[in-house]
Amino acid sequence: MNASALTSRQVVARALEGRETPRVPTGPLAVHFCAGVAGCTLRQYTADARVLADSIIRYYERFRPDAVWLSADTWVSAEAMGATVGATNDDQPWGGVGGPWVRTLADVDRIPPPDATTQGRYPLMLEAFRRIRAALGGTVFLVACFDQYPFSLASALTGLDRALLLSRDDPRFLEALMERCLEYGLAYGRALGAAGADLLSGGDSPAGLLGPRGYLDLALPYERRLIAALKLATRKPVSLHICGDTRPILAAMATSGADVLEIDHAVDLAEACRIVGPDIALWGNLDPVGVLFEGSVAQVRQARRKAVAAVEACGHRRFVLSTGCTLSPATPAENLEALLQEGPPHEPDARPVSF
Repeated sequence: MNASALTSRQVVARALEGRETPRVPTGPLAVHFCAGVAGCTLRQYTADARVLADSIIRYYERFRPDAVWLSADTWVSAEAMGATVGATNDDQPWGGVGGPWVRTLADVDRIPPPDATTQGRYPLMLEAFRRIRAALGGTVFLVACFDQYPFSLASALTGLDRALLLSRDDPRFLEALMERCLEYGLAYGRALGAAGADLLSGGDSPAGLLGPRGYLDLALPYERRLIAALKLATRKPVSLHICGDTRPILAAMATSGADVLEIDHAVDLAEACRIVGPDIALWGNLDPVGVLFEGSVAQVRQARRKAVAAVEACGHRRFVLSTGCTLSPATPAENLEALLQEGPPHEPDARPVSF
């Protein structure tokens, strides 16, 4: 293999396919961190396609990861469906404001059919993605977040507490809403795929709160349907992100049809490799707070080596080194650089890192 001839895009693609790579590819979940690199507010980052694209491009030019992410916040689809979103100040991530958008079945019925070309910030996100692709060309692997899987999106529209109650007391109502959420996830994911995304990623973190039985019965069937539909429509790989310690549901997640599972720092990587098997890629899983934000360069390098060694010891070829969840906007630049580039083999001043 001529390592120098491979682009970052090719290295990540090869890793996801389980093929030989010249190095471990990197793709930290840098979202609001990019706004800080560009010197803009989060309000500008989430509300202006030019600023969003420029922030991600400047982040790439500064740090040179193998993969970059298009994501603004976790409310893009909820807004497209009619929810009111915003922030209390310029440096807060956007979220729902004004109370739950969906309270009754009549509210579900008034949600219009999805149209990724007109609704909410869908057009803004697609414009930003096209700008990023044009600027970075075909050399960088581009991950596009299609926002949320159906249970998580339904939770945003009804309120998480009520969604959890509905999962027990009125699952038919919740499923009616999730059907609409699935339609929006598919429409947005298809548009991102058509725009040139290399990987489509979605989050379903609230689904982890359902417990193993609730996850199997309610969230997983909709994940499977959306993943299958996206792969059929786009011919692109699809990723599933659930925050926290997902070991109780990890075996079930591996049956979702996702090509990639994004693993948070609470999950032991070696155990994850054994549970999911060799045919599913893992993307993770350094602690974005305890290690990347609060730790030293030596600790980051130690955590990097530990993660890579754990995967290699299992013989797991499908792996991209990343954070377990999104980077803090205040992450020290030198710590991110230590994640992206292997340092000296020994760091005597490093304190032990646990996962």
